[in-house]
Amino acid sequence: MEKSLYDRLCAAAQRRKDIEAELCDPAVASDIQTSTKLMQELSRLSPVAEKFEQWQSNDETVRETEALLADTIDKDFRALVFEEHETALAACEALEQELKVLLLPRDPNDDRNVIIEIRAGTGGEEGALFAGTLLRMYSMYAQSKGYRTEILNATPTELGGYKEVTMMVSAVGAYSRFKFESGVHRVQRVPETETQGRIHTSAATVAVLPEAEDVEIDINPTDLQIDTFRAGGAGGQHINKTESAIRITHLPTGLVVECQDERSQYKNKDKAMKVLKSRLLENERRKQAEKQAGERRGMVGSGDRSEKIRTYNYHQYRVTDHRIGLTLYKIESILNGDMDELIDALITADTAAKLAENAE
Repeated sequence: MEKSLYDRLCAAAQRRKDIEAELCDPAVASDIQTSTKLMQELSRLSPVAEKFEQWQSNDETVRETEALLADTIDKDFRALVFEEHETALAACEALEQELKVLLLPRDPNDDRNVIIEIRAGTGGEEGALFAGTLLRMYSMYAQSKGYRTEILNATPTELGGYKEVTMMVSAVGAYSRFKFESGVHRVQRVPETETQGRIHTSAATVAVLPEAEDVEIDINPTDLQIDTFRAGGAGGQHINKTESAIRITHLPTGLVVECQDERSQYKNKDKAMKVLKSRLLENERRKQAEKQAGERRGMVGSGDRSEKIRTYNYHQYRVTDHRIGLTLYKIESILNGDMDELIDALITADTAAKLAENAE
């Protein structure tokens, strides 16, 4: 193991011991804010310290068996020692790779709730129908993970699609599972509106935003233009006759957010503000990333909504993620929310890219 990696692991193990000692102090334990931060840090360090202890145990076995192999003459005993040596050596190599992954900088947004914005792209009504297909896929995936979903805003079309739709997914770790979905999703299929059976290509764009916390985004009320209007679409007499829909324009940036899903004007305003804050936070994150020299462009892409990331081909029963060159012939199950294999592959590719960058 490289000395720099070994030193970092020793420091992490020592920090874990220090935190455990601090948490035993009644003064610290009674301070909820301090103890919560320490517990969160401890939960991040514990897997590292435990893996490091396993590595140290196997490394000790490697050194002990090496010494025995240098002195042992008996053939049968030597064979047993050699087998133990090889097993411990393989365990050390595997644990070292796991430790490198555990020490990678963690995305601070990974544990947050996520806001998913889906907009119909090319293809007219077929693009809107595909936007609805993506909404269903993400909703079913979230349900399979036990996440809570909520539609924040939707503009449906007559045939059951969406010009645009915004959904919040609430769960610890939601962003970590959805963050690679931003970009252009392309579909190749025979549209319901096609009478001659020809395959059409349509698209929808997806934007994935971590939910912003109030303390992160300070919005001056004078920077906001808030308009009310009557909601459109289905919903009965009340929703169409009452000006409960909200449109918020952030004047400095020109960002516009609408919400008309709730009957209450106040609830719509609250939801619209959540989306606006998350968009502003994402804009700031992008600006900061662009300022950093040698910004990393990982294997999974930049997450830009103009980047074509995936194709869903119904005729060939395949889903292809262009960023990592992965093709899965299980389109039906993926569109029914079975996305773990796809998402895990993207996370693995991103981790490999980070490891390669660290090695450089």
